[in-house]
Amino acid sequence: MEMERFCAGSRVMIVAGKGGVGKTTTTAALAVAAARTGASVLIVEVEGKSGLATCFGAPPLEYSEAELGPGVRGRTLTPDRALLEYLEDRGLRRISKRLVRSGALDIVATAVPGMKDILVLGKVKQLEQGGAADLILIDAPAAGHAVSFLMSARGLLDAVRMGPVRTQAEGVIAMLSDPARCRVLLVTLPEETPVNELIDTAYNLEDRVGVQLGPVVVNAMPADLVLAGRSVAEDAAAAGVQISAAEIRALDEAAAFRLERRALAQEQANRLADRLPLPQLRLPFVFGEIGPLEVDQLADALVDAVAALPTPGP
Repeated sequence: MEMERFCAGSRVMIVAGKGGVGKTTTTAALAVAAARTGASVLIVEVEGKSGLATCFGAPPLEYSEAELGPGVRGRTLTPDRALLEYLEDRGLRRISKRLVRSGALDIVATAVPGMKDILVLGKVKQLEQGGAADLILIDAPAAGHAVSFLMSARGLLDAVRMGPVRTQAEGVIAMLSDPARCRVLLVTLPEETPVNELIDTAYNLEDRVGVQLGPVVVNAMPADLVLAGRSVAEDAAAAGVQISAAEIRALDEAAAFRLERRALAQEQANRLADRLPLPQLRLPFVFGEIGPLEVDQLADALVDAVAALPTPGP
């Protein structure tokens, strides 16, 4: 499948996964890959504490948009700022200022369970409907919170019978349940615990939220270790390098460890495929800190992985 078609499948992509699996890195790589096709991309950070800006070598994101790279913009969304903007858009600027001065803003935002999440998702809906970008990427909360985050709209339908809050919740549900408008990309590491949690999250999202799942991103796959078929000593001799017996043992042990890690990762990726019948996009393990160069590397890998996906029929 061409990257352009993959990115055009939904106007909003929510990237979620267990903390530490690389969902923020995946979001950055996807943004760069999408921008290369000529699409305008807006990344929305909803927790305000991810390393998203670091991936682009940029300062921390704020509520107002900032350029992160060619074709890529970013911002953070918080419930209090979303509520203030909501009130000001409806001519209630004085009320919003009083809420700030009195410290009552947080009380208003938490008056109903799920209200904070619906404020953020409502703003995402507004951005999507307003054509803020060709593709809006949401760096979602960690998997445990992701389900409740996306369930907030349905919970409010039960709690609120009428009025603007219910209208907002209905609009958010309409966005989440329309595959042309929204998909969720789940990210995992090829390890037992993250894979187990991703499987549980996937079925919860499908059953309770009704959102369409995109391909699963399997991050940090160890690279294949290609051995020449000769021993370390033979390779060293062929290269004209002197090497001690202790160094030979250390290199043999390192190679064995790499092969074992690769086999275990492959086993977990295959188990995931058996338990969750979704296509997989596998990204390589990247050594060191993640910055612009590493994001470009992962974007290249993502383009290759998407190209291997079957192109859906018309």
